[in-house]
Amino acid sequence: MSNHLKRLVAPGSWRIHKKAQKFVMKTAPGPHDADGMPVGVWLREHTGIAQNASEARKILQQRDVLVNGRPCRNIRMGLGVFDIVSIPKLGKHYRIQLDKRGNLISVEIPEESSKTRLCKIRNKTVVKGGRVQLNLAFGANIIADNTYRAKDSIVVTLGDPKTGEDRFRIVDHFPFAEGNVAMIVGGKHSGKVGRIIDIIRTASSVPNRVVLMDDSADERFETIEEYIFMVGRSGIAPELEASI
Repeated sequence: MSNHLKRLVAPGSWRIHKKAQKFVMKTAPGPHDADGMPVGVWLREHTGIAQNASEARKILQQRDVLVNGRPCRNIRMGLGVFDIVSIPKLGKHYRIQLDKRGNLISVEIPEESSKTRLCKIRNKTVVKGGRVQLNLAFGANIIADNTYRAKDSIVVTLGDPKTGEDRFRIVDHFPFAEGNVAMIVGGKHSGKVGRIIDIIRTASSVPNRVVLMDDSADERFETIEEYIFMVGRSGIAPELEASI
């Protein structure tokens, strides 16, 4: 199977020039699906830190790029919404987010904000010893108590990149509930943020629907449960407010 795809069919959320070249690298299997943007594309097309794929590979091999607190060496590893990318040698830290049009963008953040990550709980499982494991949407798993539910969001520490100390400690929790604030991460409303005013559950294979209200624009819209990503309680979480 090819490691590349034609630029013309690359996801629009990457925001790359479609006709600059014929091909672009394909996202490798990993924490995000095929819509995740490869680190190599991010380094070359979005930041300009690398001029070509060869330079991007050298930067990654030197362990100069941290993704969610860990050195990234795979040029095709996907980046998705709310991933934290740090380049310590440049003193630069970024959060990958969606803009109002559903495009992936890089928001520069202070170093302190790069030490935590907002995560969505995909589901829960019970592991050996009766302990509860939270399975997060970007591929990580952590052990926690049973107060958290699927579709909730949690804020976790990313720990020391060298020792891994204090990694994945939960420091905040945003429940999936009416009155709390969520971002839409799929569908035609992708990138919008609103307050949940109704959760419509259906006793069938049809996805549950969620109705949200954007108070700033006085706009009401609807999406399916799968596209919800909680970002705050009564308002957007302070560490995200300036960049959403």
